[in-house]
Amino acid sequence: MDVPAHLDGALFEAVQRGGVFEDSKTFVDSVPRTDPDEIRRRFESRRGAPEFDLRSFVEEHFRLPQTAASGVPTNADTVEEHVRQLWPLLVVEPASIAADRGSLIRVPEPYVTPGGRFRELYYWDSYFTAEGLAACDEVDRIENLVENFAWLLSEYGRVPNANREYYRTRSQPPMFISLLEVLERERGFDAVEPYLPQLEREYEFWMDGRESLTDAPASSRRVVNLPEGTLNRYWDDAATPRPESYREDVALAERASERDAADLYRNLRAACESGWDFSGRWCRGDDLASIRTTELVPVDLNATLYGVERSLARWSDAAGDADAAERYARAAEDRAETIEEYCWDADAGFYFDYDVQGRQRSDEWTLAAVSPLFFGLADDEQAAAVADALESKFLREGGLVTTLTETGQQWDAPNGWAPLHWLAVIGLERYGHDDLAREIATRWIRLVDDVFERTGKLVEKYNVQDTSLRAGGGEYPLQDGFGWTNGVTVALKERFERERPPTA
Repeated sequence: MDVPAHLDGALFEAVQRGGVFEDSKTFVDSVPRTDPDEIRRRFESRRGAPEFDLRSFVEEHFRLPQTAASGVPTNADTVEEHVRQLWPLLVVEPASIAADRGSLIRVPEPYVTPGGRFRELYYWDSYFTAEGLAACDEVDRIENLVENFAWLLSEYGRVPNANREYYRTRSQPPMFISLLEVLERERGFDAVEPYLPQLEREYEFWMDGRESLTDAPASSRRVVNLPEGTLNRYWDDAATPRPESYREDVALAERASERDAADLYRNLRAACESGWDFSGRWCRGDDLASIRTTELVPVDLNATLYGVERSLARWSDAAGDADAAERYARAAEDRAETIEEYCWDADAGFYFDYDVQGRQRSDEWTLAAVSPLFFGLADDEQAAAVADALESKFLREGGLVTTLTETGQQWDAPNGWAPLHWLAVIGLERYGHDDLAREIATRWIRLVDDVFERTGKLVEKYNVQDTSLRAGGGEYPLQDGFGWTNGVTVALKERFERERPPTA
């Protein structure tokens, strides 16, 4: 894979290891002002001079990125009004993207960014953003998102984590299917049918390598062959430090010197493909150095791929391709049986990831278990058991806690995240657990409203256990904006038409 020249070599190493910027993502998002090879030659000739200042050199030779619209004061009195005013400020126009030297990939249509340091078109974020766009009658922007992802699939055979060159080695949860379902809901099947080839191409990306697997258990890239069937895992085609978190990754590898560094780097990257970066879900204990993402079969990823297979079957039938419809329907049925075998714990009444190396289910209780409900994989008895667990174990004052453990990582307790609330609420409604769905939505909306009243912001994640505190964890400060929080919250407000009770 070709990468911009400033993402490699001595200059990159000096800037990223030297902590020139507090956020490692700043430099890799910068744009060279002139030919990168010339910049590197100048760096080599000047770096030894006593008066040389690396920060000044970088600022002289690179355009530093601007923070995506966030913390922007609006004249809105309500969250809904604030979000409507914020959408245009979060949009990036393709014409504004430097076409040659930077790391940003130019896509054909305007797109909505999450906000803050996230200045790009993020993959799984965009589905949850789209639900809010639909609630705000911004369907044209949804069509733009679909067109951009279809272009990325045609160009690269996958939807990258986001439209940066350094993200191309991995994807994110394959939510293109859900984005297309929003478009179908708003515009009908005729609007979706042209994108079926790209959806099939994405499916092939996730299933690449399955033909080479004859033993069980065995794995190839994102495919895991098990004795009772085939499932998927998260992966990354690279096993090097992430450019956007280079300093952090190298420091972790140096601390965990007994572990193979390439294996550590790949597992960090695979966790980023999951979207849950980072969580004790992927680790042995609380130490991030023990991360083992590629050893786990995630229940939510496989529920999502079940949804892809089901929709491909339905849409292939609608398009008149009976053979494809039968093939995908059979794949969905096989996957459902395999998930049942490896990820459903009847005694616990809950879905868990499967530990391939340990040949047993993980014992980590996480909100990944709501995805089988969202995609209609569970039966009624399983859905009822999951609903009971959500109410008794996960429900807090501000909504649902992501996991039951506090590790200091951002995808663990005490944090709650908008996308997981959406998946839970819609999944519960799908099986008739309307009262619990409403209660979860009400608590989440109340928390978001309260934080907005205090700060004028919608943020990336929330502390749902102590709603007076900011959410913590992660490799960067709490971000505001924020795409999926905006989307989920306004969509839930529209869905439940809840009148907020007056404050005392």
